[in-house]
Amino acid sequence: MTAASLAQIPDTPALKRRDWTIIGLIASAHASSHFFQLVFPTLYLSLAHEYGYDFVKLGMLASVFFLVSCLGQASSGFVVDRIGPAPVLRFGLASFVVSGILIAASNGYAMLVLAAVIGGLGNSVFHPVDYSIINHRVSQRRLGHAFSTHGLTGNLGWALTPVFMAGIIYVSNWRVAAFAAAALVAFVLLLTWLGRDLLAGRNAAVELEQAVAADPSAGDAAPDLAQQTVGRTLATLLVQPALWGAFLFFAFTSMALSAVQNYTIPMLGDVYGIDKVMAGTTLSAYMIAAAAGMLAGGFLVGATPNTERTVAISLLLAGGLLVVLAMGSVPSSFAMVLVAMAGFCSGVSAPSRDMLIRRVTPKGATGTVYGLVYSGMDVGSSLAPVGFGLMLDAGFSQGPWFGAATGFVVAAVLAVMVAKAAGRSIAHAAATARA
Repeated sequence: MTAASLAQIPDTPALKRRDWTIIGLIASAHASSHFFQLVFPTLYLSLAHEYGYDFVKLGMLASVFFLVSCLGQASSGFVVDRIGPAPVLRFGLASFVVSGILIAASNGYAMLVLAAVIGGLGNSVFHPVDYSIINHRVSQRRLGHAFSTHGLTGNLGWALTPVFMAGIIYVSNWRVAAFAAAALVAFVLLLTWLGRDLLAGRNAAVELEQAVAADPSAGDAAPDLAQQTVGRTLATLLVQPALWGAFLFFAFTSMALSAVQNYTIPMLGDVYGIDKVMAGTTLSAYMIAAAAGMLAGGFLVGATPNTERTVAISLLLAGGLLVVLAMGSVPSSFAMVLVAMAGFCSGVSAPSRDMLIRRVTPKGATGTVYGLVYSGMDVGSSLAPVGFGLMLDAGFSQGPWFGAATGFVVAAVLAVMVAKAAGRSIAHAAATARA
């Protein structure tokens, strides 16, 4: 949509309130997703003390959670596009509630595994659901802010879990903490139920924007994939280079993030002699700076239509900072600053990245596309820790930083390629319609 055409649509106070209410509801749900991802890890020590499990068994609970989430995320988008995102969102939140109750009431490993499976199913729906609602319910003016708020609250959800769970365990016990986690998500579920009309209803202002933005020359050439079978939809999507490029983009960026999250603390100690407390603080600074970058990136989305440039430049800067860090040639105090700067740059890319995926999404396939491409994050997150861990075991102490930089650079190139592929697809559709 051009600035001139957007100006034709009044931005009323009622529309602003509606947009921000929707953004707030989705942000709360997304924070719940990230919050619950860390419930099992925060209970490891308590479960080990209660049942005597070793860390292999405890780690398997998180592995089951994310394996189910990966498989479910790739397929849940089809359901979102066919029955709507609101009931699927409530299913995801309700699954977390059930999972938390099962953890709290568990009497052995089988119940904990069942809780991990149900929690993983719940976690699988949030990206297809959230982005479907944002793209179809939030007006164009606030899409960038919606994407940045969505990413920011995910980070805040991660940050809340250790404090929330540890605090309740300290004053009571781990079973009460698990019940409290379920209760917290149940409150968010109640909010989404009360706001169900906003999440499921049609936003007339957004429909008008989409009508103004539509290319008249394209006519009805593009089919509505939500009206087609799952097999037909999948066949249509899987031959699109932009979709595969987006999948790989998420895989490489998640590999880079995994390297930073898992191994920055030991690398700061090995390369710069920084103690564990300061190294942990530095990693927290990375996450906080990334959240700040997401907020800044929300403003950049509206400043330029070429979102791929924002993605590419910010990721190249993040990769360059990690290369400097990996070379070990800066003072230790400045190394900590570089980590935070890399986090800010990577965060800036997030809203523009989500807008870029929006551009490659065919009509009627928003949930499906976001589900498929975001499953690349689970793939990257599952592969990177082992590969980078092998580097450290082999004595390559800076390897994960070099690997993260490589991941960011490859993702920057992929962002440009995805944008070009999307442009070719749009041009081909318009030419087909005119023929």
